[in-house]
Amino acid sequence: MENENIIKTGTTTVGIMCKDGVVLAADKRATAGNFISDKKAQKIYKINDSMALTTAGVVSDVQLLVKLIKAELSLKAVRTERKPNVRESVNLLSGLVYSNIRKMSMIPGISHFLFAGVDNEGFHLYDIYADGSLTKHDSYISSGSGSVIAYGVLETLYKKEIKIDEGVKLAIKCINAALQRDSATGSGIDVVTVTKEGIKTVLEKEIKQDLQ
Repeated sequence: MENENIIKTGTTTVGIMCKDGVVLAADKRATAGNFISDKKAQKIYKINDSMALTTAGVVSDVQLLVKLIKAELSLKAVRTERKPNVRESVNLLSGLVYSNIRKMSMIPGISHFLFAGVDNEGFHLYDIYADGSLTKHDSYISSGSGSVIAYGVLETLYKKEIKIDEGVKLAIKCINAALQRDSATGSGIDVVTVTKEGIKTVLEKEIKQDLQ
């Protein structure tokens, strides 16, 4: 039972492909079972000037993998004398996730990432599942305990060729909907955009009291 409580993490993260970029959004609540362990958790990380990701899962594994992918991409850039593209980067991270979940441990190393980036081939959005599997998406993706609620909003309101400002508003609606119905989602909203201009945080909102 103790291990069950450790791995019962909850969150809501969203990735939305737009005509002129990618939107990533997440709530700010970290949980351990029914206990709210952090109300200001960071769940969106900038990897470099053109790539960012959302996180879900066991916090220690997530933080370690984020540090590893940042370091590996920096080393790769030095060795090859060029900036790694999104496909190379996301495949490297999926390999790290695959290795992490299969190592012997008392606590399963569960991690789930939504990876967004831009390179000379365009904009990209990937889902790196907890088993290391990799899926590219051309519309939207959500992860975490509140994802079922977020998908209801996405299925209803998402349009092809949506612009980045519309994508930001849609992402906020998704997280807000999950805030209302998923007890493991809460405490605030972060929204980041990935465009040709780079990575930009467009919203950091802390919610003092959730209406749940």
